Amino acid sequence: MTVPTSYHHGDLPAALVRAAVEILEEGGAGDLSLRAAARRAGVSNAAPYRHFADRRALLSAVAAVGYRDLAIELAAVHPAPASADDLADVGIAYVQFALSRPGLFRVMFAEPCDPADEERTSAAETINAYVESIVARVFPDAEPEPMAVAVWALVHGLAFLYLDGKFDSGTPGDVDERVRAAVHAVLSATPRT
Repeated sequence: MTVPTSYHHGDLPAALVRAAVEILEEGGAGDLSLRAAARRAGVSNAAPYRHFADRRALLSAVAAVGYRDLAIELAAVHPAPASADDLADVGIAYVQFALSRPGLFRVMFAEPCDPADEERTSAAETINAYVESIVARVFPDAEPEPMAVAVWALVHGLAFLYLDGKFDSGTPGDVDERVRAAVHAVLSATPRT
């Protein structure tokens, strides 16, 4: 009987990231470690260290996947939103993404990641650029960056209010209605003079 001298997994970094995402979606970030990802991927406990220096590096790779998935879902709602209603639809998709993938969403925004990780940084910048492009079309007279920050903060805050149980997400349609109403309320408000 021939004993293999080495084990070849194929694309081990991608397998470890997929394993990490599965762990997150089952139990959250508290259950995620390099060892847990290695077990899930079917490799030795030492294998992940060839590709990820530590848990933080793995989280950065996972966050990059999350940002790319989020960008795809937002663009699927409206590739080129041009109205307040379109913007509300994108906001709803953002909150629904958070609710459907809470472990991944928390890693994207609440876990420490490697700030030097170019893949994660690039994926996050894609989301930011998408939001700025929407704002530039919907509010051509507004400064794109501050308005994009305000809009993103609004829907991001709503996402975490739902994730943290401050708002009930159990009734179908309530989330969509609340997000749409909040976006329209902020966008249509005029200050007292």
